[in-house]
Amino acid sequence: MRVLVVEDEERLADAVAHGLRLHAIAVDVAYDGQDALDMAAYVDYDVVVLDRDLPEVHGDDVCRRLRENGGGPVLMLTAAGQIRDKVDGLALGADDYLVKPFAFAELVARIRALARRAPRSSAPPLERAGIRLDPARRTVIRDGRPVSLNRKEFDVLRALLSAGGELVTSGELRKSAWDEYADATTGALRVTITSLRKKLGLPPAIQNVPGKGYRL
Repeated sequence: MRVLVVEDEERLADAVAHGLRLHAIAVDVAYDGQDALDMAAYVDYDVVVLDRDLPEVHGDDVCRRLRENGGGPVLMLTAAGQIRDKVDGLALGADDYLVKPFAFAELVARIRALARRAPRSSAPPLERAGIRLDPARRTVIRDGRPVSLNRKEFDVLRALLSAGGELVTSGELRKSAWDEYADATTGALRVTITSLRKKLGLPPAIQNVPGKGYRL
């Protein structure tokens, strides 16, 4: 799951992002409304956690434009807690509304609930080298054998299949499965590739191009 946190109070935004990452949720952060719109145009977020009182572009306008562009579920996280505020926020297109201060466990639960309710991808299955990946059902089969993958393995494999045999750089693969704060020196991608190769079995399906990236 990948979440965008939009909050102009930087300490709060960073604290929320840190807490969500501890729950194995990939998080990007925007500190104003325009950055949020720019980032949402580039990444298909599973959930957007959105403050209302934002600089550059007001949170209400961000919510409205996300809805117009078919963005993912929006959870408004704001200090405006009157009934009228909640009604207005939901009328703008927000899918849920949580008032500050809040219990972090509730925030995590609401994000996960929104992600579960979001429409499944209608993208067609991807196939290559005897591997069939179904984005909608999140299943992988190789040569008729089901392959059980974790989220990051699935996202990396999806990126490789989408490339149709062309080279995918390490940076592009990290971007497909980790948020923008992922540490490129941790070797997380290398570990994921190693595990993915083992699960896919023989013959080897993933080729390493030293210093450049990987291809199927």
